[in-house]
Amino acid sequence: LKCSKMAEPTFQTVLEAAERIKGLVKRTPVETCQTLDFMSGNKLFFKCENFQKIGAFKFRGACNAVFKLEESVAQRGVVTHSSGNHAQALALAAQMRGIPAHIVMPSTSSVVKKRGVLGYGGNVIECIPTLEARETTAAEVVARTGGVFIAPFDHIDVISGQGTLALELIQEVGELDILIAPVGGGGMLSGVALAAKGLLPNIRVVGAEPKGADDAYRSKQQNEFIPQTAPNTVADGLLTSMGTLTWPIIRDVVDEIVTVTDEEIISAMRLIWERMKLVVEPSGATSLAVALQDSFKQRFQGKRVGIVFSGGNVDLDKLPWVKQSAELK
Repeated sequence: LKCSKMAEPTFQTVLEAAERIKGLVKRTPVETCQTLDFMSGNKLFFKCENFQKIGAFKFRGACNAVFKLEESVAQRGVVTHSSGNHAQALALAAQMRGIPAHIVMPSTSSVVKKRGVLGYGGNVIECIPTLEARETTAAEVVARTGGVFIAPFDHIDVISGQGTLALELIQEVGELDILIAPVGGGGMLSGVALAAKGLLPNIRVVGAEPKGADDAYRSKQQNEFIPQTAPNTVADGLLTSMGTLTWPIIRDVVDEIVTVTDEEIISAMRLIWERMKLVVEPSGATSLAVALQDSFKQRFQGKRVGIVFSGGNVDLDKLPWVKQSAELK
């Protein structure tokens, strides 16, 4: 399912997205924490997308894609395949515009995620849990409904929408030396990089990636696209390979990718909960994990650093620092 017009996202498309989604998405707060400043040796500014509608940044991209559609096209509805936040984001954006959303979800998706999509008026079509099944089922739905396929991250309007969070952050706190954002499929990191460099050409944009899903890190090291195989990490929002639109931006615009262990991610997440009283999921905590890494602190001290908390959709029955064992029963 390729988009017919493979135009590329730019700083300009991010600015246009910001205008389009103003008043539809939440302008999320920027928080600070003296304890974490002290621990990192830098001044940290946290962009809290855990407070975004549906609990994650993905609503920005979905909203931009849905509200950009021409009226005649929009009435046929939108289609995607996703087991995660993009599914709920697209369903809500479609509901706000008053058009149908057809969401192909693997049969293994959590009940909570399915309920979320249905709660936003989405139509859930289940398929067997393989990427091939997801794609063929989505293609069948597009053929049947005439709906527009909106990819979870490899889509110009989605990337541009995600980039708006960096515009807001920099407009609010001013000059930043470094911006750290998590990377999975790269929709957010690529949009954020275009936005940040558009406003601050000298800013250093850093992708935060789990060691157990380090395709962006390896691709960047070798300067060629290396797909993700058998990812294994607590950061379940960062398991995907980059896309044909996101990889070139990450290759050419992002300064570096830094990897962190699951232990570092869980430790950062726990600090956020304990010290900042914020519900942030493991994927969202990877960016702070980078800022707290010794090798990062040895290179950067006394800098103004933006940190993206990408979302807060956590299964409260499975918090990573709680031992999931029989004695708890």
